[in-house]
Amino acid sequence: MSPEEPHPARTAAPAGAHAGHRQDHGAEAHEHSHLDPMDARVRALETLLVAQGYVEPAAVDRLIETYETRVGPHHGAAVVARAWADPGFRARLERDATAAIASMGFGGRQGEHMVAVFNSPQEHHLVVCTLCSCYPWPVLGLPPVWYKSAPYRSRAVREPRAVLADFGLRLPETTRLRVWDSTAEIRYLVVPMRPTGTEGWDEARLARLVTRDSMIGTGLALAPGDLARGDAAGGPGPAAGPASSGGAGTP
Repeated sequence: MSPEEPHPARTAAPAGAHAGHRQDHGAEAHEHSHLDPMDARVRALETLLVAQGYVEPAAVDRLIETYETRVGPHHGAAVVARAWADPGFRARLERDATAAIASMGFGGRQGEHMVAVFNSPQEHHLVVCTLCSCYPWPVLGLPPVWYKSAPYRSRAVREPRAVLADFGLRLPETTRLRVWDSTAEIRYLVVPMRPTGTEGWDEARLARLVTRDSMIGTGLALAPGDLARGDAAGGPGPAAGPASSGGAGTP
């Protein structure tokens, strides 16, 4: 239950104060008009908690900075690359993802109970949180805006193949789709298929093929040719890049 705010005092305001008050609220309303309902609720709750002294703004900023710059999809990409390169690690990841991921030094809040699901030519996995936006922060960082949106959360369950098509990913009709609903107790990491033509690659090179979306299931890992073109163009690393149709590979 949120604290009850005191009733405002009924005192006369100085001249011009009401005009300034209207201007302030106009700017605030303009800012909130760009937020979706969930973000607006979070912003309002944060403002209330800060005003009541329950939360330090600097602490919130540090938490956001950590997950935006220090923790991110590059952690998940390293996990996937090791699973591709090391059969023993893959077996441990499949058996106990939380422990396997922790063995690489990745863990913490929102990643206490992890499950890894493995794509294959016969089966493709897609992750969603239908309730809110549960997401494996230690390996993927902060969730993208679309992951938290109501259309994705509802349509991913009802029509997953259509959702994948929206991301530019069209799978063969023979490929079975499985949708996993993240909860406060369990978070999922999709291990995409390893692209062909990467035999002999080391883990660091393999990790560059792993996109964030491929670890959610809305994309595939990049093909070696995609990586070469990205290097030539001087583009950003693929782990946090947009969805890519990628290329066929091995589980």
